[in-house]
Amino acid sequence: MDVVLREVHDSDLPVFFRQMNDPEAAHMAAFTSEDPSDWDAFQSLWKGIRSSDALARTVLADGDVVGSASVYGEPGEREVTYWVDRAYWGRGIATAALRELLAEVRDRPLYARAAADNAGSRRVLEKCGFKVTAQASGFANARGCEIDEVVLTLDG
Repeated sequence: MDVVLREVHDSDLPVFFRQMNDPEAAHMAAFTSEDPSDWDAFQSLWKGIRSSDALARTVLADGDVVGSASVYGEPGEREVTYWVDRAYWGRGIATAALRELLAEVRDRPLYARAAADNAGSRRVLEKCGFKVTAQASGFANARGCEIDEVVLTLDG
């Protein structure tokens, strides 16, 4: 599959919204918005992302919108995040997208967080050079409880 990143278009937002409302994907991601079905809050979130210093990209696989990838935060504390439609899991798309994002963003260190039991996301991050550097816990909206998470770091 040909995986590329491009700027986020307004027409991508309904696709992202649908993807983030997939119950199985949300459960795996764990740390979602409080109410992922709130379209107005979703639009407001993306308006803020797109008007900030964050670098937000749409992930395309063979020309289809399959997810998003972003880097946000203050220098020295920047964090990556990504989402790939569950229908495309297991095809190397998240890894390819994250590698492309990391080539575009040269800031280091970069951080990422994942639910401790999200082996797929941890694997993607580790393939891209991130290493687990801390463990934490936090309230996971998609699961309705506090869960363990890992913090990963990509250095120089």
